[in-house]
Amino acid sequence: MLIALSTFVLVAMVNPNLKAAFPVGIKDSSSTSIRKSTQSAILTRVYEIQKMDKSNLTTTEKKALKTELKSLKKNYRDNGGVYISVGGLVIIILLLILILR
Repeated sequence: MLIALSTFVLVAMVNPNLKAAFPVGIKDSSSTSIRKSTQSAILTRVYEIQKMDKSNLTTTEKKALKTELKSLKKNYRDNGGVYISVGGLVIIILLLILILR
């Protein structure tokens, strides 16, 4: 049973179709330029908000500005992230169980 499971995991990890589906090292220059332009637009909006005279704003307008700044901060720092599928997580857990036994 253990040999069959480890063979299955090994074959699944070495599958050439999986390597072709996820190429490593290819950068898309158009997406990076779009990302930089988006970040510069976010920064200009933040600077506009900082320069605003907030003394004559109502509390609802101040709250709206605060929520806008939070969303701008989230969008500025969003790097895409790394997501692990459930199947990948199960394989990782099985490998850890097999290795740490």
